[in-house]
Amino acid sequence: MASEIRVNTINNRSGFGTISITDSGAVFSGVTTSSGGFSGNVTGNVTGNVTGDVNAGVVTATSSIVVGNSFINATSIGIGTTDTTGRNAGVGTATGTLIFNSTTAALELFGPLGWVKVKDTNLITATGGDTVDTSSRSGWTVHSFTGPGSFIISSGEDTVEYVVIAGGGGGAGGFPNGANGGGAGAGGMRTGNLTLSPGTYNIQVGGGGAGNPGPAPSSNTPLTIAGTPSFITNPGISSITSLGGGGGGHWNAPNNPTPNPGAIQGTPGIVGSGGGQANNGGATPTQYGEGTPGQGFPGGPVGGTGGPVGAGGGGGGGGAGGAGQNPQVGGVGGNGASSSITGTSVTYAGGGGGGGGWPAPGSPTTVAGGAGGPGGGGAGGSGVFNSKGGNGGNGSPATGSGGGGGGAPGPSQPVSVGGNGGDGIVIIAYPTA
Repeated sequence: MASEIRVNTINNRSGFGTISITDSGAVFSGVTTSSGGFSGNVTGNVTGNVTGDVNAGVVTATSSIVVGNSFINATSIGIGTTDTTGRNAGVGTATGTLIFNSTTAALELFGPLGWVKVKDTNLITATGGDTVDTSSRSGWTVHSFTGPGSFIISSGEDTVEYVVIAGGGGGAGGFPNGANGGGAGAGGMRTGNLTLSPGTYNIQVGGGGAGNPGPAPSSNTPLTIAGTPSFITNPGISSITSLGGGGGGHWNAPNNPTPNPGAIQGTPGIVGSGGGQANNGGATPTQYGEGTPGQGFPGGPVGGTGGPVGAGGGGGGGGAGGAGQNPQVGGVGGNGASSSITGTSVTYAGGGGGGGGWPAPGSPTTVAGGAGGPGGGGAGGSGVFNSKGGNGGNGSPATGSGGGGGGAPGPSQPVSVGGNGGDGIVIIAYPTA
């Protein structure tokens, strides 16, 4: 039979804890340490400091577990707060590390691309615009301006998306004896992101250029009318400006030695998208606008080689997404460009179609003008052998599209008229959920 030592209580020196042995087991009080570690289950309350690793099993806390300013309790988890400086200096960069950054007011996660925002809590509250849409794009608010106004942020700071489209140019009219009008260029279109803070941001929406008639036989006055710019501006940011579309080119009267260009003054870089050329048979074709890189494309040259009769069609106006075209009969307007800022993909800023050429004898008596470019461009008017040429179509409203060129009239016929350019639009969107 094995020997037994039975002791009800072992009392250590005063203040160093007690071990009491009862029928149900040992009871430890005070500070207990073990250089070799403990194994098995620990039940009951553990008070004081526990050092070392817990490698297995379940740790149950009746109230909370607190480490520094981070905690876990029954209803929430607090990850604590640091700022960008503290994050960069004192936080580990293991993939999956999660912090709240008080500098950016956002939950941030460290991953393969570094620190990225998980959730932005400094959301914008703003007013302004002709329409404010909170339902079409989930989690976003979209402000659309079709006229001048103010975008006012009352609180929050965040990166917004924007679309700024200027007014499209006016199409040129046709001149008797076979001169057609070029299609107008679309207004410049700029898209991107911009960080905005509380303040007032001025919004200007450019108007479309007026479609103009072909010049009278004795006229020396250039009639091309460009669209006007659109912009977002504030003293705290650089202005986001889109330039108006170039007006369509038309052929000036024979006593004017300088043909009218297909863009305002014919100078490169001052219009969003260039207007197309006009043609008058054997006359020297007019210039066409080159547009501004990043906003729009050039207008198209005239179609065909021309001659005393049978002039080629007018060039199509440039669009935000492509240059105007120059087929034989009437140039198709340049493609517009699409944006999904509203929650749905919409194409804006198409170029106007060029006016139809003057039919040669023996050919069909009417030659169709070029189609307007996708994005609202106005169609070119038809060229007619022995009557007034067709007028150009208007660009669509709130798209910044170019007006169509007028078709070539027959001899001694009234001038045709180009189509009006479409007004521009400014759209600002930001996350609200």
